[in-house]
Amino acid sequence: MTIIAGFSASGHGPAPLHLAAQLSRCTGDRIIAAAIVERPWPRKPDPYENEYLSYLAEQAQKSVQQMVDQLPDDVDVWPLVHQAPSVPVGLTDLAAEMHADVVVVGSSSSGLLGRIALGSVTDRLVHTAAVPVAIAPRGYPAQSGKIERLTVAYGGHADAVGLVATCAELAQRWSARLRIASFTVRPVAMFSGAIEPENEDLVVKQWAQRTQDGIAAQLEQLRSGIDTLDAEVTIGEGATWRDAVEAIEWAEGDVLVLGSGAAGQVAQVFLGSAAAKILRHAPVPTMIVPRRPTA
Repeated sequence: MTIIAGFSASGHGPAPLHLAAQLSRCTGDRIIAAAIVERPWPRKPDPYENEYLSYLAEQAQKSVQQMVDQLPDDVDVWPLVHQAPSVPVGLTDLAAEMHADVVVVGSSSSGLLGRIALGSVTDRLVHTAAVPVAIAPRGYPAQSGKIERLTVAYGGHADAVGLVATCAELAQRWSARLRIASFTVRPVAMFSGAIEPENEDLVVKQWAQRTQDGIAAQLEQLRSGIDTLDAEVTIGEGATWRDAVEAIEWAEGDVLVLGSGAAGQVAQVFLGSAAAKILRHAPVPTMIVPRRPTA
C-alpha cells in the first residue's frame, strides 16, 4: 500500500515526510512525497500560463527531491509533482488513485512550534478525506524510530463512529501499544461558592468511572476478534483543554488519534468541536480517521 506525504508547491517543509517515515517503518509501505501545483481548472490553452506552471513544477520537484535525499535509506520514498485545482483536491485524487492508507500533511505555519494548527488546506482535507489524515506538528523533526503508541481520544457516545475498534486494529498491525484517553474540563463556577469543591470532585469521579466502564465494555467486545488486544486507560483532567491534554504523559513515538464527529458522513472525516480543541493542544502528531462504514 501507499503513504502520501503532501506538500504545497508554494511552501515546503520536511515535517510531513518525517512523520510519514515513522509510519512507513511500522507498515513497510512506500511513501509518495507529493507536491501539488495548483492550476486553473478546466485547463486553458495559454502558452504563458503553461510555461509558468512548468517552472513551478520543476522547482517543486527539486525541493521535494532535496527533502527525500536527506531521509535515511530504511524507507522507500518516491517524489512526485501533481497538478490539480487545489492542494486538497490533488491529495484526495492521489489517495484514491494510489489506494493510499493514509495522507500525511503538516501544520499550518500559523501554529506554534511543536503544535498543530489547521490552515485552509488541512481544514478542508480533514473534513472531506475518505482515508485517515495524519498531521505533523509545526517543525516536527526527523525521528529514527517508528510509531510506538497510539492514544485514542475516547468520546463516549461519539465513539459510535468505531474509533476504538479502528485503532485496536491499527495498533495490532503496526505492533504499537494502545492507550485510550478521555479528557474532561472541570466546570468553572460563575459565582463564588456556586459549586462546592467536594460535589465537583464527586461529579468528575462519577464521570471518570462511567467512562472507564464504557471503554472496558468496548474492549471486551473487541477482544473476541483481536486475540492480543491490551490497552491502557487514562483520564486527562484540567481547568482548560490545554491542561486536560497535558495532564497525561506524552513521549516520543506517540500519535494521538481523533475520530470523526458523530454527525460526520460515513467514510468521511468530520472533526467535531471537542476534537478540534484537543487537536489544538496536542504535543504529538495527530491522526484523524473517518467513520467506519459499519458504525
